[in-house]
Amino acid sequence: MLALSGLLVWCGSAVAGSNFSGGVWANYQYLPNDKANTNSHGEFGGEALILYADGKAEDGGRWFYSAEARFGPGSFTDPDNNSSGDQFALHEAWMGWKLNEQHAVRVGKSQVPFGWKTYNFWPGDLLLGGFGDQMDVGVKLSGTQTSWHYDLAYYLADDWGSTSTDTLDDNGHWGSSTSYRKVQTLVGNLAWQFNSGNRLGLSVQTGQLQDLTGTPDRPTTGSHEAYVMYLEGEYDALFYKASLIRQQRSLPEAYQIIAGMPEKVENTRIAAEVGYQWGAWAFYLDATLAQPDTAGNSAGDVTAFAPGARYNYGPGWIYIEYLTQNGFVDRDGHIGEGDFDALYLSLDFYF
Repeated sequence: MLALSGLLVWCGSAVAGSNFSGGVWANYQYLPNDKANTNSHGEFGGEALILYADGKAEDGGRWFYSAEARFGPGSFTDPDNNSSGDQFALHEAWMGWKLNEQHAVRVGKSQVPFGWKTYNFWPGDLLLGGFGDQMDVGVKLSGTQTSWHYDLAYYLADDWGSTSTDTLDDNGHWGSSTSYRKVQTLVGNLAWQFNSGNRLGLSVQTGQLQDLTGTPDRPTTGSHEAYVMYLEGEYDALFYKASLIRQQRSLPEAYQIIAGMPEKVENTRIAAEVGYQWGAWAFYLDATLAQPDTAGNSAGDVTAFAPGARYNYGPGWIYIEYLTQNGFVDRDGHIGEGDFDALYLSLDFYF
């Protein structure tokens, strides 16, 4: 609805300054260890059409907005768990109000102010699973004062609708439409810009997990908590990011019993990114480590790495990345072991 409103404003209003644009992306994937397809030379897929609407009121008005809609298999969404029931989803859609030049309020689906996003959201999220490109639905206050930036947000749910979970980019890490989803989440973020190119921050979030199993004789909620300490910056053409994440979930009792899960899921994540910008090229490495602390989890520490390069050819970007990992993060935030390697070539353009 917010994206549609933004489109109508762009098409028919003479008092607002708006931009409407779009893009297309697709991806080539090659799995070197895919034993079932030893003669395969990979495949092209992940195709998607993306529409963007961004704008603000003219003549010094304080309203502004942003929306992103995705269509197609490459939308990074899941019809079984999203609000549309199809390969279409609103990744972002919010309206904002500037309180003054340093402070603003946003209402709708917006970026959760928790740590940092990777240079390329996919496959760079790796073992961040659930704490990378989070987009939740609620209200957010953001502000900047001298060298400090802060965010305070309350999110009613992590996606539109009454049973859907956020399946875009951070897909498959916050339950499902038949188990539980993240709701009623309070998030705080404070970052200190200690020089022109570097900042140090702390983000905290805590909230509820809504039971969706339909088991009325059991408690209907669980809870989740997490914090991240992070550092990010740049020096000339070099850029870097690092973070330490600690998370805990108390799963809803009904789901816990049905799935045979422990009462609490706990783990620690360490993430780092380093890169170098060289003209139209950028070279980077994403690396993550996850330490399972859940009672009864026999998995050891697991790691994931994704070296990559991005080339700006004008109307878009070309990415080439290699992902290798010996573990994963599941829908419950649970750490598991397993080998996976893949080569990706991604192409996109914007208009």
